[in-house]
Amino acid sequence: MRAWKLDNFGFENLHLYDDVAVPVPGPGEILVKVAAAALNYRDKALVEGIYAPEKMPKGLIPVADFAGSVAALGEGVTTFTVGDRVTSHFYLDWIDGPWREAYTDRQTGGPLNGGLAEYAVLTAATAMPTPAHLTDEEAATLPIAALTPWFAMREYGNIGAGDTVLVQGTGGVSVFATQIAAALGARVIATSSSDDKLARIRELGATDTINYRTTPDWATTALDLTGGEGVDIVIDVVGGDGLADSIRAVKGSGMVAVVGFLDGQASALDLMSVIWRQARVQGIAVGHVRAFERLLAFVDEHKIRPVIDSVFDFEDARDAYARLDKGPFGKIVIKIA
Repeated sequence: MRAWKLDNFGFENLHLYDDVAVPVPGPGEILVKVAAAALNYRDKALVEGIYAPEKMPKGLIPVADFAGSVAALGEGVTTFTVGDRVTSHFYLDWIDGPWREAYTDRQTGGPLNGGLAEYAVLTAATAMPTPAHLTDEEAATLPIAALTPWFAMREYGNIGAGDTVLVQGTGGVSVFATQIAAALGARVIATSSSDDKLARIRELGATDTINYRTTPDWATTALDLTGGEGVDIVIDVVGGDGLADSIRAVKGSGMVAVVGFLDGQASALDLMSVIWRQARVQGIAVGHVRAFERLLAFVDEHKIRPVIDSVFDFEDARDAYARLDKGPFGKIVIKIA
């Protein structure tokens, strides 16, 4: 089969091979003929060597999120049949319950092989039936970018009608957060440096928008928009020292869901701001299978369609990564089959 492999860190070491052996599904596993894979910032950071580099083997097939159809069944698999459409889940062991550090050793797209190949293996217990109204290209965008804000807003935040959600930027996670929050009946405040992108995210359900380039003190503006009370949850994809602004923007006992690190993996916090607000800073590392099942049912019920910025051919995977680096509106997808 054809597959992209990361022979060492750096995009110059990401190569397309034509003669990679098709993996064989073991007991409890399925072989997936991959139709499409979707990029997350994690995938870019992994290639660059800044995402858990000590765990990543050389020769890794990258990209965590993908969708396709079942090509073969491992021993004991009865939940799928050949030809069923399926979507990957990031973790192969986290079915339910609290997070455990051991789960990091069984992640698709690193340290285990991912979906930037013609075939990939998943466990039957974590593969998800693809919602019927979605194409494979659309379904491939869900496992990380949609489940992450869902896990923050529903599993930790219990967000619903009457609550206020602030989302940063207009990348994949933020666009999904807007769509999901709007479908939940929540008010959405969105930030971006582009007025054009802010206009587009309003069409997806954002009720208020802030251009943080022309309004650098966006946290104060968010407070003003909420009558000085603050928002219930911030979906923070930026990280870095900007985390302090997210804490200023939340209400008393509100939550900052830390889901990304676009501005750096370290932050200097004003602890008094955290203490006085009794704010919760909650790390979000995607979510478990049970939450993904609930998300997919919600996506199907509300007929939510992922927003795809652009689709690249398999041979042009490096160009897809380059597009991700330029700040897309929504998701970047690589078409494989």
